[in-house]
Amino acid sequence: MTDPPNNTEAEAMDTDEVTKLKTSLQREKAAKRKMYSYLVKIADELKTLRNESEQLIHAAEYSRKAWYEGGMWRGPNVLPGAAVAKSGGDGDGTNGATSLGGTNEDGGGGGAAAAVPALVPRAPVSLSDLFLDIVTVTSFSRVGSAIQDRGTIDLPILAYFAIFWQIWSKEASYSTRFDTTDISSHLETLLACFALLGGSLSAYSDFHSDGCTRVMGAAMIVAFLHVALHARVLYWFQAGGEAESVNYAVKRYATFITGINSLEVVNWVVGMSLPNESAWRPWIFLFGILLNLRLPNGFMANDFHSACSKRGVLFILLLGFNLQSIVSVASPYFNYWDPTWDQYAFLFLACFLLFMIKLLYVDDTYSISPQDHALLYNRFAGFSFHLGNFSMLFFTTVLGSGLNLLTHSFLAAAAALPSDAKNLVCGGFSAVVFSIAFIKSMHIRRVPTNPKHERMFFIAYCTQFVGVLGIVFITARMCLLGESEVGILALMMRNEIEMLAVLVFFAILLIAMSWLDEAVELRLYSDTSEANEYRVHPFGFWACFKHEEPLQLEALALERNRAARLAARSPLLGSSVMSFSGSMYNSFANMSREDMKV
Repeated sequence: MTDPPNNTEAEAMDTDEVTKLKTSLQREKAAKRKMYSYLVKIADELKTLRNESEQLIHAAEYSRKAWYEGGMWRGPNVLPGAAVAKSGGDGDGTNGATSLGGTNEDGGGGGAAAAVPALVPRAPVSLSDLFLDIVTVTSFSRVGSAIQDRGTIDLPILAYFAIFWQIWSKEASYSTRFDTTDISSHLETLLACFALLGGSLSAYSDFHSDGCTRVMGAAMIVAFLHVALHARVLYWFQAGGEAESVNYAVKRYATFITGINSLEVVNWVVGMSLPNESAWRPWIFLFGILLNLRLPNGFMANDFHSACSKRGVLFILLLGFNLQSIVSVASPYFNYWDPTWDQYAFLFLACFLLFMIKLLYVDDTYSISPQDHALLYNRFAGFSFHLGNFSMLFFTTVLGSGLNLLTHSFLAAAAALPSDAKNLVCGGFSAVVFSIAFIKSMHIRRVPTNPKHERMFFIAYCTQFVGVLGIVFITARMCLLGESEVGILALMMRNEIEMLAVLVFFAILLIAMSWLDEAVELRLYSDTSEANEYRVHPFGFWACFKHEEPLQLEALALERNRAARLAARSPLLGSSVMSFSGSMYNSFANMSREDMKV
């Protein structure tokens, strides 16, 4: 028989069992704590998803309503794109949908906001916006006609063009933040079109004429309209709200715009009261233009994608008006004589040149991620982006004026190429190319962390940079070339067709170089998702531009909202919006500040 274990061995066995039990209990507790933390995260995500789903459901319901529901003269409502960008930075992950409608003293909601969140889904460019764009391009064409008659650019022409562009910018700024389907907004747009069209009729005038007074009157009328428009917004949102709410941002924005436009009205009234011979008139224009210069997203974000679409539509319309003007110049000749092959070739080259410029201009609505777009990366970069767009539109108008002179010279069979036509066409083309390149350089590029792949992208970017500067320099030199000078540049401009052919060749080279980075991406990666996975290192041509976290939060909110809309519209999902695909589930509201940094 074996001896029974003594007390020491029994105690040791009991201690081992207790230790094992304690270890097991600790593991179970750790597993339960981890499971609890996962459940908390899932609950937070479900809460965020529920808020987003409710917003999408309300948006779908609102989109089926007639435009007059809520009142034909209803109060202003914030567009969903502007509201999501503002409310996306809230720490609780809510979208602020219930605070989009304004509230007046009597507690009444802004339009239909009392019953339904004021979500106004619509096309980025409405028919009213398109009509305003047509009137704006018509005013640009009037400035182009003045450039064509004078053969040069002077200060009145530049000032009038800036005024017309800023009138369009005011209308676009309001329509990308607030609903404009009510009658009051349509009426304001119509009056602004009247003022813009009336001012454009005096685009030939200098600073010391009655025509200049009429241009100031047009600017004063539009500024007064926006005083009334934003005072109405301020009245509707006067209750404000919490410091980080949408209503509070709308109230601050309306207060600022009302004040700055009131100051502009005073400025134009003073200018109109001055005698025609006064030397202060140019300074009145300068002060009025400076009053309209503002940093983007200073108080309230706008509908980013809608604003990008509006810029693209305005530029394409301007190119179309330039082509229509060329055909109008040629029409009297073709009414009496049949066009020859040389004339066909000239018109085709002019059309080809404008089409190449259209290809050079990249619509940045979806081609650039909001996080990398200049407007949502740094405010100074966004301000420079706006100046680049102004320069591009102005010099596109100059190019169109030069092409009109060139068409008239060619069809009239002039003995020598007119210097005005040469200067305007070559100088306009050079400045347009530089402006488009400058706009593109404002955006942030993503390059791979792999040194070999990174080197290939840098080679592509350097090639683009050197090629653009080279072509800009050559065409600028062609513009400044004297009539008595000889050389290879003079040979390029012996007649109209040769000069147009050279510019088209340069444009084709620019298009090919602009696609180099896309070609490298296709060579290295199978699809866009793989490219986004590896191209994570930010690279900017302007190293002094550092990203601003509030703007990046707005960009992330836009990405999340876009993914939500795409999920809701997917035919595979049907009417269901309970989808965890894309960035809806990976809500940035649960990310840390370190995760936000690029």
